[in-house]
Amino acid sequence: MSYRESAPLSLPVTLTVAPISDAEHLAFVRARRSVNFAQTPAWGRVKTEWRSESLGWFDGGRLVGAGLVLHRPVPGLSRYTLAYVPWGPDIDWSGDVGAWLDPLAAFLKARGAFAIRLCPPVRTHTWDAAQVKGGVADPGVRRLTGLPGGHVDPTGAEVSRRLRAAGWLPQSPEDGFGAGQPQFTYEVPLVGRSEDDVLKVMNQQWRRNIKKAAKAGVEVTAGAASDLAAFHELYVHTAARDGFTPRPLAYFEKVFAELSAEDPERIALYLARHEGELAAATVLVRVGGHAWYVYGASSTAKREVRGSNACQWAMIRDTLAAGCDVYDLRGITPTLDAADPHVGLIRFKVGTGGRAVRYVGEWDLPLRPLVYRAFDLYMRRRGR
Repeated sequence: MSYRESAPLSLPVTLTVAPISDAEHLAFVRARRSVNFAQTPAWGRVKTEWRSESLGWFDGGRLVGAGLVLHRPVPGLSRYTLAYVPWGPDIDWSGDVGAWLDPLAAFLKARGAFAIRLCPPVRTHTWDAAQVKGGVADPGVRRLTGLPGGHVDPTGAEVSRRLRAAGWLPQSPEDGFGAGQPQFTYEVPLVGRSEDDVLKVMNQQWRRNIKKAAKAGVEVTAGAASDLAAFHELYVHTAARDGFTPRPLAYFEKVFAELSAEDPERIALYLARHEGELAAATVLVRVGGHAWYVYGASSTAKREVRGSNACQWAMIRDTLAAGCDVYDLRGITPTLDAADPHVGLIRFKVGTGGRAVRYVGEWDLPLRPLVYRAFDLYMRRRGR
């Protein structure tokens, strides 16, 4: 445990920012209901191309907020770094965000940061599955943001307003996917629900595919580190089929090693086999009450046995059993246009029931405007 007193987030009168140890940071995370896995000390050790540090916000001697900051130098400007805080920091976003972010900016600028990039874990809008399905079926609606209804979160609107007023620059692209974190995600709420409750809100196709996998004899088992090579082979196959660039096996080995060392229940590999062959595989990450589906792979030859649905159902059942609040299928694009190839992603995820979520997105604060402009030009030339 930390030798410094920790406390639930509140809005102190004055705040200071200082480095904290990995042990202090992890103790703070464990005291919270959940934070994003990209805000755990282990994630800093995964991102070897960045220099990482854990920072704490203090009200006197009390640790009241924490964040993982990733530092990356810019080619040709190595004395300065971009300070990146993915899905964080873990602070009170409901009040005066300047009281939290001003001391962070002063601290990082003094240590050579030319800009800060944040991705606040703050929602602006949610749409339930019925609303999303209606939008997909309506040719007059092309984007989630064009859907009537939906829930607007006043905290998200206020955070966006305060960031803009303080000189922060929004970075999230129109389609919701950029080089950083997706602004739109899809999730299944689990609080107060049983397995039967979750199944009932899935669409008919999802329920049919789960049953089809079971009838075909698909077996889902927990994988170990020794199974990563098999997962990766299937993942590379999936990348070639679906047209994305796969990460190397060494990356997944690093992720599993670091996250498992921090918490044995942090990460899990699921393997769906049919007649002894790997049909699908998925990776789940959990921090407290929040679980994320982070990677998936499937065999084209075994597609009809629905191993992917079997893996998803196994992950949902395990997150329910663990007492989680949310099962998060992560990024979607906001398109509802039937002619857009990305619409298939939201169609797949909306079949689970659940809801689409829009977050505040990523924001930059230039601390050294000339250096930031040079960085921005460099990023534009390389297509970000």
